Amino acid sequence: MVDELVLLLHALLMRHRALSIENSQLMEQLRLLVCERATLLRQVRPPSCPVPFPETFNGESSRLPEFIVQTASYMLVNENRFCNDAMKVAFLISLLTGEAEEWVVPYIEMDSPILSDYRAFLDEMKQCFGWDDDEDDGDDEEEADC
Repeated sequence: MVDELVLLLHALLMRHRALSIENSQLMEQLRLLVCERATLLRQVRPPSCPVPFPETFNGESSRLPEFIVQTASYMLVNENRFCNDAMKVAFLISLLTGEAEEWVVPYIEMDSPILSDYRAFLDEMKQCFGWDDDEDDGDDEEEADC
C-alpha cells in the first residue's frame, strides 16, 4: 500500500514538473505576443480628424453661426460618435460656457424634451441668442427674456 502511494506521489510530482515547464513556456509566448502587440500599436496611428474640435460658445450672438457650423462639421466627420439627437445635444451642451451655459441649466433641470431633439435645441439657441433670418431691432427684447 505504501509503495503504491509512493508511486502515485512520484507520478504526481512528475506531472506537476511537466505542467510547470509548459506553463513557463506559455508565459514566455504570452510575453512575446504582448511585446509584439505593443510594437504594432506604436506603428499604427489613428487617422487624424480633418475638422478641428469646436470652440466653446459663451452666448455671444455674433459667434452662434460659427459655433453651429463648427459643431455640425465635427459631428458629421465623427458620425459614429454622434448616433442620435441626445448625443448631439449633449455635445453642444458640453461646449457651452458663461451666459449660454446659464441658459441651458433650466432645460436640464426640468429634463426638457428638447434635450433629445437636436433640431429643436438648435432652434431654441437661435431664438435665444439672436440668429434669425429676419433679424430686426425688435429682437433685442426677445433675447433679454432667454
